[in-house]
Amino acid sequence: MLPVHEVLAQISGKWTILVVQVLSAGPRRFSEIKRHIDGVSQKMLTATLRDLEKDGFVSRKVTPSIPPRVDYALTEMGQELQEPLRVIGNWAHANRHRVEEARERFAEREEEAKRLAW
Repeated sequence: MLPVHEVLAQISGKWTILVVQVLSAGPRRFSEIKRHIDGVSQKMLTATLRDLEKDGFVSRKVTPSIPPRVDYALTEMGQELQEPLRVIGNWAHANRHRVEEARERFAEREEEAKRLAW
């Protein structure tokens, strides 16, 4: 049986969350997904989509044409993932300033510790 931490590692990945968000609007081609996600490289997007397909969150449909058309869509399990990710995203958005403040306090303590060590 697959350990829970492996599932959590996959669904909490930086690009996974964004890909699920983009695909929540419906099937998309690779280039459409990439256009909606700032900063993702082609290599990382390809790896993320393959991992999501392997784990059953995303389906990949190839339509024979010239050039071949490949569409990605959320599976039923991928659709079920939308709500928990939305809740986490809303929490992160609402608390980002608190995290930033905590990081600033931590950096100040680190600087103070360095000064005292000399």
